Amino acid sequence: MTKNSWHVGKIGRRKAVSLLVVGHFAFFLSCTDVKEHTAPAIHDRDSVSMMTSYGVNTLISDSGIIKYRIVTERWDVNVIKNPSRWSFEKGVFFEQFDEKFHVQAYIQADTAWYYDQKKLWHLRGRVRIRNIMNGLIYQSEELFWDGIKHELYSNVFSKVTTPERSMEGTRFLSDEQMRHYTVSNSKGSFEREDMTGENREEEKPQTNPADTISQEPQFMRPQAQKHRKSDI
Repeated sequence: MTKNSWHVGKIGRRKAVSLLVVGHFAFFLSCTDVKEHTAPAIHDRDSVSMMTSYGVNTLISDSGIIKYRIVTERWDVNVIKNPSRWSFEKGVFFEQFDEKFHVQAYIQADTAWYYDQKKLWHLRGRVRIRNIMNGLIYQSEELFWDGIKHELYSNVFSKVTTPERSMEGTRFLSDEQMRHYTVSNSKGSFEREDMTGENREEEKPQTNPADTISQEPQFMRPQAQKHRKSDI
């Protein structure tokens, strides 16, 4: 065997060994299950808002008539959630108008949701309403506003103060203008004419300082940029 022949044979054996190793490695891979590693979604699909607006100051119309002004720091619209809703998680301030565009009431809350399909407002956290027409002031931590039944209601502690009386209770029901309302499981002070229609007054019952309001709540209207009006 010449030197060249021995060198060629050595190279051939090396190639054979390399092919054998590659073949075993390929066989090992073919017998191993391939697992796909995927990262979970950061947010659920229904948690993403279709529209987010900042610094909102807009007019809202109902049946072609401007009924409200909404002022809020942030407004999220989500039509994918069930039910679909508008979210005001940075607080909201309302002005309610009559047919002649006169302000009837001021409404504010720390957080609010509007379910557009149900025409239902859910206000939560330091809910305050001031009726300009009769001087009524409403205070609670939660209030629902049904646009179909045209009524306001709450099942948590509520306080109603007028120039004539102060009432507290755990159930509240009223029309949208807050002219006719009831407070159940209530306590407070009032004049006799509120019960009988008479003008004479009777002695008012003793109440604790916590049962009456010493001063009116402050209505803070946030500053925001104006937006075009929209329909509910």
